[in-house]
Amino acid sequence: MKIGFDAKRAYQNNTGLGNYSRSLINSLVAGFPEHEYFLFAPKRTDMYEAGPTPVILPEKSLHRWLKSAWRSRYVVSDLQRLHIDLYHGLSHEIPFGIHQSGVRSVVTMHDLIFERYPEQYNPIDVWTYRRKAKYACRYADKVVAISEQTRQDLISFYDTPADKIEVVYQSCDPAFATQHPEAAVAAFRTRYQLPPQYFLYVGSVIERKNLLGIVTAMHTLKGTLDIPLVVLGNGSGYKKKVKAYLETSGLTNRVIWLNEQARLPNAELPLLYQGALALLYPSVFEGFGIPILEALWSRTPVITSHGSCFGETGGDAALYVDPLDSKDIAAAMRRIAGDTSLVQDMREKGWKHAHLFTPEKCAAGMMKVYTSLNK
Repeated sequence: MKIGFDAKRAYQNNTGLGNYSRSLINSLVAGFPEHEYFLFAPKRTDMYEAGPTPVILPEKSLHRWLKSAWRSRYVVSDLQRLHIDLYHGLSHEIPFGIHQSGVRSVVTMHDLIFERYPEQYNPIDVWTYRRKAKYACRYADKVVAISEQTRQDLISFYDTPADKIEVVYQSCDPAFATQHPEAAVAAFRTRYQLPPQYFLYVGSVIERKNLLGIVTAMHTLKGTLDIPLVVLGNGSGYKKKVKAYLETSGLTNRVIWLNEQARLPNAELPLLYQGALALLYPSVFEGFGIPILEALWSRTPVITSHGSCFGETGGDAALYVDPLDSKDIAAAMRRIAGDTSLVQDMREKGWKHAHLFTPEKCAAGMMKVYTSLNK
């Protein structure tokens, strides 16, 4: 079978959607070498090394000039020219017109957060996302949801037939599973001037991810539990709101904005997790919550929210809180800081639960979807 991928994110996104694309492609190529794989990308970058896998770029001068139009529509002629059997849109969209081309298609839908919280997006972006997502869900031969939560949202918002949707859980970079010696973790903390103990926040600094809830909990704990928070992530308006709260609460020195003082290479992310007392992830809503999985692989305890997808990703290994109740978040932080046996239990359960989300299982689940369309 000739399988093509929308590889834009693999080459241009160094976080969630890019990591998903790179991990899945690599796992499929390694685990199922009997198939041929093709990467369709508007441009190549040094963010991804595809090895011998062919990379198809826009060739016509008009397509090189209008790369986004090539990716969203005109790539279909290249799929036909190369006799691609199946095309996988890895991030919410497939090319318009593919349903009339004879090329079968699969689309991965990560979430419909823009439908749940449209006020947090530019209205034009919401219109664009909705148009692409609705087309993909209607015309793709199979829709892959990365969680049961996303599957239910696809049914609720778009009336996508339940039997058209397959849940295939994602994985994360296998590097997080490598346990580093304490000396290496200590050297990492020294290198980035981090304290011996810290809580960790990983993610965009936006309202939905609820960093303000964490720092409000820190204010509740002020004077009794003054463990600093390291933030890996950036933002704009909401970040200013958080900083204003920190200043009025006398907590400015208790939050370390890692992005503002260093550019952390991806290779050092596992050290950041393994040096943390716990990951704090009291988000209001997610499609999957990849930092939770990265923490579980790192044997780092996780505090996250009730509801949404979090129970799927965290299993029995996490502490669950009401994300809108800062006192509940504070109580969980206090438990982690004061109960070493709880921490050890969470590490062991987290390591076990993480093995439900290996790259190999993700690739096998996806290949099962592909082959079901090739009968």
